[in-house]
Amino acid sequence: MDDLPLEGRMSQGTTAFMDADEVRAALPMGTLITALQEALRAGLDPEADPARAVVPVEHGQLLLMPSHSFRHAGVKIATVAPGNATLGLPRIQGSYLLLDARTLTPLAVLDGVALTAIRTAAVSAAAADLLAVPEAERLVVFGTGPQAHSHIEALCTVRELRHITVVGRDPARLANFLRQYGDSGPAVEAGTPDAVDRADLVACCTTARTPLFDGSALPAHATVVAVGSHEPEAREVDDETVRRSTVVVEARGAALREAGDVIQAVASGALDPDWLVGLADLARGTVVADGSRPRLFKSVGMAWEDLVAAGVAYDSRKG
Repeated sequence: MDDLPLEGRMSQGTTAFMDADEVRAALPMGTLITALQEALRAGLDPEADPARAVVPVEHGQLLLMPSHSFRHAGVKIATVAPGNATLGLPRIQGSYLLLDARTLTPLAVLDGVALTAIRTAAVSAAAADLLAVPEAERLVVFGTGPQAHSHIEALCTVRELRHITVVGRDPARLANFLRQYGDSGPAVEAGTPDAVDRADLVACCTTARTPLFDGSALPAHATVVAVGSHEPEAREVDDETVRRSTVVVEARGAALREAGDVIQAVASGALDPDWLVGLADLARGTVVADGSRPRLFKSVGMAWEDLVAAGVAYDSRKG
C-alpha cells in the first residue's frame, strides 16, 4: 500500500460524490482557465485523446468520453435528449467518473452537467485569453442558455468587458436572461446579429444548425468562440468568418471529425485543413495568431478538458 500514489491510498473503499453545487464551488472560473492553459504548456497532447463515442438511441444520444494523464484517468457519460425541453427536463445530463491513473481505483463521481458547463466556457476563455486584443471590452453573445451565462462569466474573467449584447430567438427567454444581470458590472442588453460589427469578442452558444451572423461584418480585430455543436451537419459561423480568420481548434483530428463549422468550410474550399492551429501550439507560443485578421476558436468539447476539470475539483476537496 505504501507505494501507491496518494490518490490510490485515499480512495480505498471511499469514492467521493460531488453534486452540482459542490462542483461549481470547487471550480472557480479563473482557477480552471489557468489549469487548462498550464496543462497544455506542460505537454498535454489533445490529439492523443480517444475519439468521442456517440451512440444513437431512440430519443437522442449517449456520449462516452474517456481520457487519461499521469495522475488521473476518467470517463464522462453524457446524454443528449432534444425532446426533454417539452418535459421540463435538461437537454443534456451526465456524470463523470474520476480514477487514479496507476491503480484505476475510483476516486470521485462528479455531476457531469455542472462540470461540462464550467469547463466548456473555461476552455473558450483560455483560448480567448490568448487570442483577443488586450483592450477588448465589447462582447456579443448568441444564445440564452446555461452556456451563454457561463461564457459571460468566463470571458469577463480574462478581459475587462464593459458592454455585452445578447442575441436570442425567444423573446421571453431573452427577457428572463437579461433579468439575471443587475446594474453592477458590464452593461447587458438585447441586440440583433448585426451587433457583431462593433464586437471585440463574439460567443456562439446555441443549438443553431445554420450560421448566426454575416462574417463579412466582423471587425478585423475581433475574436469569435463557437461552442454550440459537435456535429458535422451543424454550424454557427459561415464560410466568410472561417475564410477571413485564423482558425484555432482544440485538436485538428477532433475538429475534422466533428466540427461542422470546420468540416463544411473545408468542403466548400473556404479553409485548407493545413491552416488549422492547435490550441496547444497557441498556449505554448509556438504559433502566434495574425493580429491583422479575425480569430476564430471552434470547440467541440474534448475529454481531456473534463479530466483536467475533474482533477482540479477533486484536489480542491482534499485541500
